[in-house]
Amino acid sequence: MRNILFLIIVTIVFMNMGCANKRGDKPKVLIFSKTMGYKHASIPKGIEAIQKLGRENGFQVDTTKNATFFTEKYLSQYSAIVFLSTTGDVLNENQETAFERYIQSGGGFVGIHAATDTEYDWEWYTKMIGGQFLSHPKGTPNADFIIKDHLFIATKHFTDTIWNRNEELYNFKKLNPKVNVLITVDESTYEGGENGDFHPMSWYHEYDGGRVFYTAAGHADESFEEEKFVKHILGGLLYAIGDN
Repeated sequence: MRNILFLIIVTIVFMNMGCANKRGDKPKVLIFSKTMGYKHASIPKGIEAIQKLGRENGFQVDTTKNATFFTEKYLSQYSAIVFLSTTGDVLNENQETAFERYIQSGGGFVGIHAATDTEYDWEWYTKMIGGQFLSHPKGTPNADFIIKDHLFIATKHFTDTIWNRNEELYNFKKLNPKVNVLITVDESTYEGGENGDFHPMSWYHEYDGGRVFYTAAGHADESFEEEKFVKHILGGLLYAIGDN
């Protein structure tokens, strides 16, 4: 009887220890918006929109432009990290290593718009996010976005195949062929496309242990008030958070 009682007590202690090591009940997301090049005026609107999504969908949102927070210990508290229109060389070598280890430990990542205009000399990042910004036509042309996957969480709310909208339409280089493409843009509906018949604009994949979602949309303030786009972002966030 004593042995049975001892085993029960030990089991309870270890269960409590395990619970203590878990993140809190509410997932946490970190928005990183440091810019070392062009600074998108829509960043504050993007932050507001994601904070609202957090309040409505049960996850906490922190924000920073300070790259010194990119340490293994600090990042480990977050279920997903969002690069919101970051530009240029935003992390040093030690911070890059911390971020790599975060992804390798199962962390989630969401890249929005200019996140592909970031860290051009960091090959791991380019493969992780799925490509690099090359160029874009002037202004925000009207174009047809083509929904390629109606089952994924970030695109299942689209009832039609064509999503017509205005956007700063990125052309890409170094596209990772292993990503799962969600949305393309029809280059015949505007001038200035350079990726041809298959021009991805949003995708997701598992990479080096983590989950990655990217969308090239989100240039203008109005994007973050557009219901379909906001739901698109929410789906990407929920995928990136996963079971973290």
